Amino acid sequence: MTTSTAPKTHPERQKRVDTALKIFSVTAWITGMFLIFLVIRMIMQYILKVEIPEWATIVAIAHGWAYMAYVLATLNLGLKARWKPVVWLTTALAGVVPFLSFIIEANRRREVKERFQLA
Repeated sequence: MTTSTAPKTHPERQKRVDTALKIFSVTAWITGMFLIFLVIRMIMQYILKVEIPEWATIVAIAHGWAYMAYVLATLNLGLKARWKPVVWLTTALAGVVPFLSFIIEANRRREVKERFQLA
């Protein structure tokens, strides 16, 4: 029989961390998707020399807004989970590297759920 040596996290703190984690996960996925669309748009425009309609600039603007929300969600979760600054920084930077936000989100979600005994 294995006994857990980690102290039980207070239910109120679990709830706060869980809410912050959900917001972080959603913003990470939205940011990652907009970044993929932005990269595709840039490849089409600058490498393949495809004529891009003017309204397609919305992709870049949307990624910028989504990234700001992602950074705020990262800070929110980092404060509640008491991350070290290097964890905050690497997590925040994941929103500007294609596909990395998905990988970092999965890793942080697993780490936080384990540390705070979240379901």
